[in-house]
This record gives sequence, structure tokens and C-alpha cells, in this order.
Amino acid sequence: MAIDKLFKDDATEEKGERARMASFIGAMAIADLVKTTLGPKGMDKILQSTGRGHSVTVTNDGATILKSLHIDNPAAKVLVDISKVQDDEVGDGTTSVVVLAGELLREAEKLVAAKIHPMTIISGYRMAAECARNALSQKVMDNKEDAEKFKSDLMKIAMTTLSSKILSQDKEHFAKLAVDAVMRLKGSTNLESIQIIKKAGGSLKDSFLDEGFILDKKIGIGQPKRIENAKILVANTAMDTDKVKIYGARVRVDSMSRVAQIEGAEKEKMREKVQKIIGHGINCFVNRQLIYNFPEELFADAGVLAIEHADFDGIERLALVTGGEIASTFDNPESVKLGHCKLIEEIMIGEDKLIHFSGVEMGQACTIVLRGASFHVLDEAERSLHDALCVLSQTVIDSRVLLGGGWPEMVMAKEVDELARKTPGKKSHAIEAFSRALISIPTTIADNAGLDSAELIAQLRAEHHKEESHAGIDVISGSVSNGIEK
Repeated sequence: MAIDKLFKDDATEEKGERARMASFIGAMAIADLVKTTLGPKGMDKILQSTGRGHSVTVTNDGATILKSLHIDNPAAKVLVDISKVQDDEVGDGTTSVVVLAGELLREAEKLVAAKIHPMTIISGYRMAAECARNALSQKVMDNKEDAEKFKSDLMKIAMTTLSSKILSQDKEHFAKLAVDAVMRLKGSTNLESIQIIKKAGGSLKDSFLDEGFILDKKIGIGQPKRIENAKILVANTAMDTDKVKIYGARVRVDSMSRVAQIEGAEKEKMREKVQKIIGHGINCFVNRQLIYNFPEELFADAGVLAIEHADFDGIERLALVTGGEIASTFDNPESVKLGHCKLIEEIMIGEDKLIHFSGVEMGQACTIVLRGASFHVLDEAERSLHDALCVLSQTVIDSRVLLGGGWPEMVMAKEVDELARKTPGKKSHAIEAFSRALISIPTTIADNAGLDSAELIAQLRAEHHKEESHAGIDVISGSVSNGIEK
């Protein structure tokens, strides 16, 4: 039996060189795709979906771009996963990880072409990565003890994160919003309690932070518009059975008056349910599902504010911040946990009316209201702000900070280069290649700003050979500058 009959007819097999080439090329193509979005002067990408409606997304967030791609190449898929994990764990730096991984593969391809075995390259890379991490941990600064300095660190980090995003024009305003929101969390990384509401209209500068919780709903007709010391019952239950609704069943009656009796019975059932709900001693009832006119009327008569059809996200978050739980049965009032807040009132944002819950149980809850000219701008602003919030909440836990602008990459590259000189054997080539891959990040940042990257990187490297250098690339002035002052 011939060996080529081992696989099915339509199976293909790629071996050795060709398989490796396919992996290298796929991964480098992905890295080149997002490379142009890196840094303060990175470009945005316009993505059009192939699904219904051909929706358009404008973004320069690496993870968002890569999530939208349909990719066959296995190595490219690994890079997409790297950026997803980075997005989930840290929230920002999604483009940088992909560019760095792509450059490492590009260097590895050259080494493989020079007949260096992949295992040698891997062990060289591992040594280099260890060395680079140690170089950074020696240079970190930690201002956790000094509250003022720590807050200014947080502001700078937020501004760095935002400077490569759509919010870079108003980055001070948004950095302040993000820092205030994260400081309220008092060290927790649960971003659930920070709600972001997008309202088209106005300009980005009109965005603001509001303590408490805002629900994107209107208050019903004839109901109290303002409630102090509210007791809130959050529920997910059907409040729409006061009319006969029978699907696929037949009801035979001998006169219209019998139909009226059935309707009357339904109404009574509804009235009982409403009485049970009011019996919890509440003055605000928020329901996930519809509330029909009849129960709404009963609530209004009892002076209870009833809010219907609150979206599921809104309900989960409302229960979380008011300290209540979502109920669906109302027979044992003592086992239902009610939510509390000091004041519920209706507010106007732009053209829309919303319901504002202030003085909620969970002190760290707050809402950021984003305003902007179009939905594309708002979506991208939300992604940018989410990145900033993630990074800040991580920084509150691990407060060690470094300078930016290509400084850390140069510090690591310098140490890794020195390691390459000390290492005998072929591994030294791989270690040197690692250092070149690190330098590709500041190079890309400079290229994206339309600067002469070769010239700038040469200057930067010279600066870093002096002791305790703080030099980084300043893409605004197009020169090498001191990272601490920036």
C-alpha cells in the first residue's frame, strides 16, 4: 500500500519548510495589519461587516480589529487570541502584543533561513525574555505610599492610554473622569459598578461622571416623578396578563358575558399579584418585562413608581448597586432582598429623559455619560474609556509604573544586547534578534507619526547608553525627549 493513501482524498499535508513558511507569513500579515494603529499617531481602521446591514465600525483598538477578522491561518489565529487575552486581562496594549509577537516571528524566520534550529531560537528567546523582565523590574517606580503622586501617576497613565485613541483631543477631561471613577472602586477591579451610557448629541467635552446609577428609561404616566428614601424591588416577572391571551387553545363560551367574566378573573389575579408586590413595603418597582396599563394604574394609585422593560444589563447592575436581588416570586416578602437608595428622580440628558438613582448602597457605583456627534464616535469613545478604566483598575492593584514613549523597549533591548554578547554559541543570535524585535515598537511608533525612524532610534539608542537615561520618543515634537518631564 502506497504511503500517499494514508489520508483521505481531499486532505492536504504540508511538511517542514512549507508549513513553517505558512505560519510565519500568516502571523506577520496580521502584525502588519494592526501595526499602523500603534501609538499616538496611529491610524484608525474602517471595518465593514459582511453580515446583514453591513454595519461599519471605526476603531484603532487592536483587539476589536482582530476580533472582526475571519482568519484561516492557524498561526494568525494564535495572534488574535493573544490580543483577546490581553484585552480581557489588562484592557490595553492589544496592538503592542501583536506587533511584538509578529516581529519576533519575523526575526525567527531569518534565523531559520540561516539554518539555526527552532529549539535553539526558542531557548535564546526565553533567556532574553527573562533578562528583559528583570531589566524592567529594576527600573520601576512605585508611588503607592504618596497619595498625591499616585493620583498624578494614574492621571498620566490614563492620558497615555487615551492619547492613542479617539479621545486624545480631550484626554485630560476623560483621564480625570476615568481616575475619579476608578478611585471610587477603592481597589476593587469590578468594573460592573461603573456604568457607561452613550447619548448622541453635544460634543465629547460634554461627557460627565455622575455618582449613583442612571437607568435609560422614562417614568410612566401618572406616577411620582421623584421619590426620596426609595425601597426598590427589582423583578423579572410577567405583568401583562390582564387581558385574555390564549395561543393555540380554544375557549368555548355561550355568551359574551362569560368572556367578560374570564377577563374579570384575569384582572383579579393581576390585582392580587400587584397587592403582593406592594405588600413588600416598596415605593419603586423595576421590572424586566412589560407592565400593562391595568397594573401600572394600580401601582400609580398606590404611589409606587413602576419602571417596565428595563434592559437585562441595566437590571443586573441596578440590583448590584442598590444592594437588592432580582425576584420573580412574591409570596414570601421576608426572603426578598430589597434595594435602597436616597433619591430617585427624572433627569434630562440632551433630548432624552432618564431615571437617576442617587445615594445608592454601593458607594463606589457611578455612571459615565458619554456625549458625541455620531454613534461611531460614541462606540469608539466607549472602547477607549473602557481601556483606560481597565488599565487604571489594574494599576491600583499593582502600582508599579514605568515611563512610556518607547523607553521600556530601549531599556530592555540594551540589557538583552549585553546578554547576547556574553552568551556563547548560536543562542546569542536569537537573543540579539529578540532585542531587534523589541526596538521595532518605538520604530513603528515613529513611522506612524511620519518621522524618520532610523534617525530617531539611533539617537535614542545613544541616549540610553548614558547612565540612568529617561529618553523616549516624543511624536508631537518629532524628537527624542526626556520621558519624566512629559
